[in-house]
Amino acid sequence: MNHTHAVFELDLARDEARRRAEVVAALGPGWDPVATLRGEQEAHDLLYSDLDARQQAVYDMLVAAGVLPAREAGHAAD
Repeated sequence: MNHTHAVFELDLARDEARRRAEVVAALGPGWDPVATLRGEQEAHDLLYSDLDARQQAVYDMLVAAGVLPAREAGHAAD
């Protein structure tokens, strides 16, 4: 029995570039990535502010485990 194999190639990089371009186009010209990141930071700071001792211990454990990113000094959870 003689088996032949066909070569099949798929350019995922081109499809990924197209997908990213479509996402940016869908966001529209008013999208401000810096303001978006700032808003996410503010929301994160608010979420982890005013923790009681038990909550802070859980937060610290999650940071140590790499589940949550470490915060710089001066942020709400510090």
